[in-house]
Amino acid sequence: MAEAGNEEPMAQAEASLIPSDLLSEEDHLAYEEELLRNPFVVRSWLRYAEFRKSRKCTKAQVNIIFERALTQLPGSYKIWHYYLQEIMKQLDEQHLCIDHSDFEAVNKTFERALVWMHKMPRIWIMYCEFLHRQRFVTRLRHTLDRSLRSLPITQHDRIWPLYLKFISFHDIPETGLRVYRRFLKLSPESRETAVEYLISVGKLNEAAQRMADMVNDPSFTSAEGKSKHQLWMELCELMSKNPDKMQSLNVDAIIRGGLKKYTDQLGKLWCSLADYYIRSKLFERARDIYEEAMSSVLTVRDFAQIFDAYSQFEYTVISKLMAKDTMSPEEELDLELKLSRYEYLMNRRPLLLNSVLLRQNPHSVHEWLKRVKLLEDDPVEVIKTYTKAVTTVDPKLASGGKLSQIWTEFAKFYESKGQLDDARIIFRKATQVPYTKVDELANVWCEFAEMELRHDNPTEAIKLCRTATSAPSRKVAYHDQSETVQMRLYRNIKIWSLYADLEESFGTLQSTKAVYDHMIDLRIASPQIIINAALFLEENNYFEEAFRLYEKGIGLFKWPNVYDIWNTYLTKFLKRFGGNKLERARDLFEQCLADCPPKYIKNIFLLYAQLEEQYGLARHAMAVYDKAEDLVPDEEKKEMFDLHIKLAATRFGLTKVRPIYQKAIETLPDADSVKMCIEFAQLECKLGEIDRARMIYMHCSQMCDPRRQQVFWEEWKRFEVAHGNEDTLRELLRIKRSVQATFNTQMSVSLTAAQASAAEGEAAAAVVESVTISKGPVFIRAQDTQPALEESKVHNPDEIEVPDEDDEENDNNDEEMDTVETRAVPDEVFGAIAKQDA
Repeated sequence: MAEAGNEEPMAQAEASLIPSDLLSEEDHLAYEEELLRNPFVVRSWLRYAEFRKSRKCTKAQVNIIFERALTQLPGSYKIWHYYLQEIMKQLDEQHLCIDHSDFEAVNKTFERALVWMHKMPRIWIMYCEFLHRQRFVTRLRHTLDRSLRSLPITQHDRIWPLYLKFISFHDIPETGLRVYRRFLKLSPESRETAVEYLISVGKLNEAAQRMADMVNDPSFTSAEGKSKHQLWMELCELMSKNPDKMQSLNVDAIIRGGLKKYTDQLGKLWCSLADYYIRSKLFERARDIYEEAMSSVLTVRDFAQIFDAYSQFEYTVISKLMAKDTMSPEEELDLELKLSRYEYLMNRRPLLLNSVLLRQNPHSVHEWLKRVKLLEDDPVEVIKTYTKAVTTVDPKLASGGKLSQIWTEFAKFYESKGQLDDARIIFRKATQVPYTKVDELANVWCEFAEMELRHDNPTEAIKLCRTATSAPSRKVAYHDQSETVQMRLYRNIKIWSLYADLEESFGTLQSTKAVYDHMIDLRIASPQIIINAALFLEENNYFEEAFRLYEKGIGLFKWPNVYDIWNTYLTKFLKRFGGNKLERARDLFEQCLADCPPKYIKNIFLLYAQLEEQYGLARHAMAVYDKAEDLVPDEEKKEMFDLHIKLAATRFGLTKVRPIYQKAIETLPDADSVKMCIEFAQLECKLGEIDRARMIYMHCSQMCDPRRQQVFWEEWKRFEVAHGNEDTLRELLRIKRSVQATFNTQMSVSLTAAQASAAEGEAAAAVVESVTISKGPVFIRAQDTQPALEESKVHNPDEIEVPDEDDEENDNNDEEMDTVETRAVPDEVFGAIAKQDA
């Protein structure tokens, strides 16, 4: 009862809040009664408001429901949120101008809501977006600031996107700068976004500061995927192109820091620094930067970038001056100065590029010598360059040449100026340099001696060679790398060769012999040195000593190095003695041929045969050729057979040639053997031995494929036309067909044997054996030829039709054969015997 008594006054109080126009409607009584019973239920109020909207009540009727609800529940987020959305929707439906009073009424509603909802970020966002819609700049900024002060910091990330959008929309750069400074305290990783905004509003100094912070922060990671190198290059470009906006940064120091850090972009960074001073109108300072850059870069690519930018800068300055219609005398003088400076810059390019290459590789001999050539008009600079080169280049690291070249050219420079004493000083210093190879030191000594020769001081040149070849105090191995090159120089062949040449030209016979003997004792003499020494002795009529020297050289060297010595020795011996010491010459040749490789044996045999032909016996020469035919390489055998045949025909007559031809045909390869057969057959024809010639052609036919050896078959055909008859011509055609079938069978059998099985292979081998014709030599006596031909004619089952031309030729041959022609025996058959009988 107490509770009922309490509810009744409350119901009365609620009833007093209900408008009279609502109490009169029966449709709303259910909602009103529910609200009277439970006025603190949010859902009931919202259902009632939705019911009112569905009944198409007026906005005021709907809004009064929300106002009544907020009277009971002023801290309800749902009601406030729903109410605010509803009143903004009502404004949208009315399409009112933003300066209408209803907008201000909604603003006041938002302000009332924020009294209770100041911790709700969504209400702040709705209010700020509504103010942004009305284009309130200051009020919106204050509201955003209030929201940041009211909300906890964990919810600030919901407000800042709206704040940044607000300052980006309006042209308020100073406000935007301050806003971003506050924002970066909360979110330092958003510095890239801040830099983009600051650049867009012209706050370049602040943007450069932020970019410098990003570059210097090791923990910073670009959200756009940019590397520190990219950020640094963008910073340098920003500073160099806007020097008047950089008040708080030391641009020079920052770019120079990049030069130390990013050595692969030196050219671009140097150009950025120079561009900064150019845009600052500090032209002299920019020139200093360009000069400093060209004197410090290490790559040709960086140098090309800097030089092109430098030359373009000078050209632009000159162009602007020349564009003026009239110039004062001071301006004309300034123009002449700039033109001279530009010309001087272009002329210095090769020298500047050379400096870059030398900084890149200070041990490049080629570049040092090239620099000297570029400075050849300035002797003082040339001397400085040579001095710096010889002190810089390390003999172990020298490239593009040898350090000895620089020393030699240095001395020659003084020599060209007539300062021989200074040239000698340079050469003496050069002989003390620790070169890596003995040849370099030998080159220096040789150049030193040649300089003395050029100035008619042969005695001094010989002294230098004697000094260079003096043996050290202790025994040193020539190839011992642990010893200095000065200790090993005494065994260098180059300096000894020069020493020997000087002694030959300006010394005595005994001193020259002593030099050659010393070289042989040191075992450094080459075959050419042995030959030179022997020739020197021959010029002075010491023939026996020369021959002993040849023999000594033969004992020192082995084949093939000893070939030149043997060849010279044998030639000189034959020239000196001829046939006087025939047995000694034969012993030398036999000694030489005992170990001579086949590659060099031909010339020795030719000399040997020449000796026997001129001073010995013809049969000995024949034996030499016979032995040579067995030992020389296959490609040289035919030449030896030709010489052998020529000698036999000249000395013994043509009948002695037959065994040589037979051996040649058996020994030579097929190609050369065919040629020999043709020559042999032609010889027999000259002797009147037609049957022998025919047998030779028959034998040779087994080696000649008719498809490839057309020359042979044409030659045989001409022979038969000239000396044969119809039967022999038919035999020729039969043999030609048989040989062609043999070659075809051999080819098909070889192809089939590679693909068939084992049984089929045996059968093919039997076929090959049955059809293969022996290639051995077949020589038949003349009286046995005709029966063989008749027999072959009887057993030949094939009927061969001879062409008309052949028939006519055979008829003519038959007519000629009716009369027997008697021919005289040629004198060549008897050789030297015929001459004696005559």
